[in-house]
Amino acid sequence: MGTTTTEAPKARRALPPLMTLTDTAAERLRAMYAKGDGNKLLRVSVSTKGCSGMSYQMDFVEAAGPGDETVTDKGVTVLVDRKATLFLIGTVMDYEKKAMSAGFTFTNPNEKGRCGCGESFHV
Repeated sequence: MGTTTTEAPKARRALPPLMTLTDTAAERLRAMYAKGDGNKLLRVSVSTKGCSGMSYQMDFVEAAGPGDETVTDKGVTVLVDRKATLFLIGTVMDYEKKAMSAGFTFTNPNEKGRCGCGESFHV
């Protein structure tokens, strides 16, 4: 008569959050949402364009669509296009002010490189 052994299933490693916001990005979005028309939300997606193949795209939308993931961090909600989630897992969104410009930036651990002008990336 044979014996059967069963092993407990291996614990899955926790995935990093889809996207997080720095304090500066959260503060800027709160200010933008307060000034905005109604209850519009920022939607982050990835489009195919630029020298390296992909580019971050941000739009204000009335409500989450059926293909949107909702990310809430530091009390601020951002929508992420479900098609972009695999490219954005673990991304940190920041807001930077420089001498001649200001805007949102993304630190994405999935990026393998960026074009020379920094407008597009590839994974």
